Amino acid sequence: MRVHIDQDKCCGAGSCVLSAPEVFDQREEDGIVVLLDAEPPADLHDAVHEAAAICPAAAISVEQVEKVEKVERV
Repeated sequence: MRVHIDQDKCCGAGSCVLSAPEVFDQREEDGIVVLLDAEPPADLHDAVHEAAAICPAAAISVEQVEKVEKVERV
C-alpha cells in the first residue's frame, strides 16, 4: 500500500488522524494533513482505508502496491 495526500484539498477536519494516527498528523499552524508513513504496515491498512473513505475533502488516496521479494540465487 502506498498513501498519497493532496494538501491543497485538505480542509483540516482531522478525521484521518483519528482513524490512523500512526500514518497521519496535522500541521500545528493550520491543521493541514501531514503524511507520517507513505507505506504503512499491513496491520494499519484497514485504518488507512477508513481514513481515506471518511475524509470530507477526498484529500487521501491509496494505491495498492505489489511487493516483490528479491530471491538471491546461489
